[in-house]
Amino acid sequence: MSTADFNTYFNYFTEIEEHFQRARGTSLFLLSPLDWALIESWKNTGIPLEAVLRGIDAAFEKWRARKSRAQMVNSIAYCAQAVMVEAQRAADAGEQPAAAPTSAEPAFPAEVLRTYLAANAAAIRQTGVAEFEPVAASLDAIAAQLPELEGNLEELEQQLSSLEQKLIALGRARQSDADALAARRDLDNYIRPYRGKMTAPQIAMLELQFMDRALLESAKLPRLSLFYMTR
Repeated sequence: MSTADFNTYFNYFTEIEEHFQRARGTSLFLLSPLDWALIESWKNTGIPLEAVLRGIDAAFEKWRARKSRAQMVNSIAYCAQAVMVEAQRAADAGEQPAAAPTSAEPAFPAEVLRTYLAANAAAIRQTGVAEFEPVAASLDAIAAQLPELEGNLEELEQQLSSLEQKLIALGRARQSDADALAARRDLDNYIRPYRGKMTAPQIAMLELQFMDRALLESAKLPRLSLFYMTR
């Protein structure tokens, strides 16, 4: 993965966040866990950034055209239906995500990557859970391979994504029924107003993303993807 490709990956999240805030007219509005999970599901299913931005604009145009606007738009999920319409239009037109400008500079210097990996390994060890230690050790091993991996961010991201899934599986095995039920209730409360605006596959992916995030947060475990270096 080139520096340009990786910048495109990160820009997908930040541009959607900023565009939604501008459309809403409140730059200090904080996105919810549901919002981030939804954006992640759009990215993972290959919906072009431009289609998402157009969908947000279309949803707010419809909202502003309403006679009564007593209730503010408080989630990106409000825009989900309009985004899917734009995604289909983009697919019909063969639209592809815009390429980022090329650059010879590395997206992340080796020392920055090493610091990030070390911080995540330390956070995992701070939980005091012995079952998580192999993941922390794997992060140490990856850090030892730098700067070789600095030039192959795709491979590095794949390794980190695999370790994150392992961490989630370990955390889920330790999660109590009560905690799992509480996370499910939080999900239902977040998503209930927007179920009619999303397709069944989209809801299924959103639920998975949300539950994974909730699990890591409740266990005080870090996200490992390079994207979270910027959050």
